[in-house]
Amino acid sequence: MKITNITNIDALFKVIESCNGRVELVTGEGDRLNLKSKLSQYVALANVFSDGKIEELELIAYEPEDVKRLISFMYNG
Repeated sequence: MKITNITNIDALFKVIESCNGRVELVTGEGDRLNLKSKLSQYVALANVFSDGKIEELELIAYEPEDVKRLISFMYNG
């Protein structure tokens, strides 16, 4: 799933940390980073963060409940 126009990065990572399963960021090169890892979170931020806003992220969540959490974040901020 693609998430766009993220301005509250802390809230996004709180949602990811609340997920039960694995949540991965798909990089532009097709690599997958486990976003439950703090190191991967820092790498993700370094690669896509500019001007206090993330334009677009492609995420993969494997648990249906986690997909619901991420969709709720997308619509409710």
